[in-house]
Amino acid sequence: MNVGVAHSEVNPNTRVMSSRGMWLTYALGVSMLHVVLLSIPFFSVPVAWTLTNVIHNLGMYVFLHAVKGTPFETPDQGKARLLTHWEQLDYGVQFTSSRKFFTISPIILYFLASFYTKYDPTHFILNTTSLLTVLIPKLPQLHGVRIFGINKY
Repeated sequence: MNVGVAHSEVNPNTRVMSSRGMWLTYALGVSMLHVVLLSIPFFSVPVAWTLTNVIHNLGMYVFLHAVKGTPFETPDQGKARLLTHWEQLDYGVQFTSSRKFFTISPIILYFLASFYTKYDPTHFILNTTSLLTVLIPKLPQLHGVRIFGINKY
């Protein structure tokens, strides 16, 4: 018996990204970030797009690939404590609709940023580096892998 646990999931962290309205909320959040950056007078449109892409990817990296554990009390004997949110997503099953959405969304944002910056070399390098930092950890081959022992514990 789990005293103080009010949910039926073993780990509610696994279902939050596929819950109803999450994708729309995510898209609206990214859009609002972009609108706020566009409203700053001394940012040009290319700078606003690059900043939107970089801030989005930095946030995605931190929340999905760097932070480990779960904010909920889980009866899983501490298994979720060693996994990132991406590794917990959909109980670790690869190629689900949630994982596809969160893999494709930074790619679409990258294409938009590249188009609106007119493929300027400086912006292109920043956007490409930013994209690779969130796409590489999402590869199925890197599930549970800690490169050089970083973020092992």
